[in-house]
Amino acid sequence: MVPTRGSSQLTPPLQAGDAVAVVAASSAIDDASRLQEGLELLSSWGLQPLPWDASKRRWGYLAGTDDQRRTDLNPSPTAPLLACARGGWGAARLLEEPIRWQPGWLLGFSDVTALLWARLAAGIDGGIHGPLLTTLAGEPLWSQQRLQDLLFGRALPDLRGETWSAASVSTGAVRGPLVAANLTVATHLLGSPHVPALQGAILVLEDVAEAPYRLDRMLTQWRLLGLLQKLGGLCFGRFSDCNDQDPERGGFSLEQVLRERCSDLGIPVLSGLPVGHGPGGNAALPMGRLAELDPAQGCLRLL
Repeated sequence: MVPTRGSSQLTPPLQAGDAVAVVAASSAIDDASRLQEGLELLSSWGLQPLPWDASKRRWGYLAGTDDQRRTDLNPSPTAPLLACARGGWGAARLLEEPIRWQPGWLLGFSDVTALLWARLAAGIDGGIHGPLLTTLAGEPLWSQQRLQDLLFGRALPDLRGETWSAASVSTGAVRGPLVAANLTVATHLLGSPHVPALQGAILVLEDVAEAPYRLDRMLTQWRLLGLLQKLGGLCFGRFSDCNDQDPERGGFSLEQVLRERCSDLGIPVLSGLPVGHGPGGNAALPMGRLAELDPAQGCLRLL
């Protein structure tokens, strides 16, 4: 398994006693108890959370100023796992200044897509698209176990979904670096230097609370830039609360938009993966690692 680009070495698995640092890169923390529950779960795995007393840190709707939040990415002492507190908004603001990425694991999703993509684009291994500290304790046991296994270097089970077109089955299984993202956050990075290489990649997308026409608009931008056409495979995770709330207005449903925007790509397309917001679990995915999308089996596996 290899990073998408660059020559960085693969991040070594964690060991009992390794430190965990909290990163509050996005919105202000509004439920410190859920964050603490997430840290307690990591502690039960034998990890050691570093002291962190900034849960009430706030600058407007953000969890501190840009400089404060950027400092979280380089804790002292260092920690081999940086666990993001929550999503919301604000992580992309940190990319306006150079970030000194430290080796190790960076865990999060949603707004944290900005950091995961920037690290991967810089050739840094160790990004994990997965639960936040404020969502981790509420994950089902299988999802918690998957994250623990990934962090500690154990094999992960395949993820199952629905293959959407007979044409994609005929292409056979494809292999490529795994890239996961919140669609909205990733779309707002397009054109910046913080987009990882997507040629031949297996892209997993998820989102929350976006109307079908907005998803249509974003996927159309990807198509106009030729990015979807470059992929080796495409997977859709959970799109929570993304159906039109007023069916009497007519228009396209969520599934109609997603199907139509990828129907002519000529690549395997898998839907319904347990990835993203909402109930059902948010499967941890290692960014940039080699994966295989098998449309005949309807599965995504790590290699």
